[in-house]
Amino acid sequence: MKTPTHWKNKNILSLLLYPMGKLYLLASYLNIKTKTPKSVEKKVICIGNVTAGGSGKTPTSISIAHMLKKMGYNPFFVSRGYGGKLHGVLVNNKIHTPQEVGDEPLLLSYEAPIVVNPNRFEAAKKAIENGADIIIMDDGFQNQSLKKDISFLVFDGEFGCGNGFGIPAGPMRESLSEGLKRAQAIIILGEDKVGLSKQITNKPIFKGKVVPKIPDNTDKKVIAFAGIGRPEKFYNSLKECGFEIIETIDFPDHHQYQEKELLDLILKAKKSDAKLYTTSKDFVKIPQNLQKNFNTLEIEIKWENQKDIEGFLKQKIQ
Repeated sequence: MKTPTHWKNKNILSLLLYPMGKLYLLASYLNIKTKTPKSVEKKVICIGNVTAGGSGKTPTSISIAHMLKKMGYNPFFVSRGYGGKLHGVLVNNKIHTPQEVGDEPLLLSYEAPIVVNPNRFEAAKKAIENGADIIIMDDGFQNQSLKKDISFLVFDGEFGCGNGFGIPAGPMRESLSEGLKRAQAIIILGEDKVGLSKQITNKPIFKGKVVPKIPDNTDKKVIAFAGIGRPEKFYNSLKECGFEIIETIDFPDHHQYQEKELLDLILKAKKSDAKLYTTSKDFVKIPQNLQKNFNTLEIEIKWENQKDIEGFLKQKIQ
């Protein structure tokens, strides 16, 4: 789904849903407190959050994996494979589809090997059997099947914790205070517009921003679409690159595109003499025979001080 508008601020709808949100937070608390995670013989790094929606975990996971490879490690991702029907598999991006393994695992597989399984402990064991010497959990901060050695909490600096209410009244998967007890460090992506840095005083904070890799393309009139938690961030990135967006089309998060939807988009672009742009996460869900009609805006994390986060990782995993 797209991030609900009532999650950002307290309003009538969020207040009406507040009791349900309290129950959700209580259930989350009890689930975490009553389960004992299992350990594996390799270090486990979790890239998670306490909010639902697009905080930037996937590009962060890719960046962390890239750092670890530069240090000489052979990292493997583990993921529940949201949206996929296969479990316990090592993803092969040459044969697996998003319908089988999920869109984010397929995207991550281009950076490092990834095993999908809702049971992260079993996923980690399979990764180690296949040569992993360090594990990166993409999401799963609230998942108690696998013990984490390092947990990063990732926040969108503009959104923060939204209205602070539990799902469905707000974006919180668990309370900020409970999450901070289990985290070793914080990552804030983008300008800290809600003062998170002032709220979090007892954890190291690493800052960065998601930046587009500006394409070498003179066709600037575009139709943009995305099936992510906060598509407006993608649209803003296109604008920053100088694109003229004549129309935006939002799809639910993790949307599986039907051929008719894609053909309709292609026809719409032709009629408007515009190019079609989408995210890398959406692009991997487009059948290969249609991909030539679509363009992606590649993104990466630019850290304020990459040496600091690399030093933190080295200290914690040695």
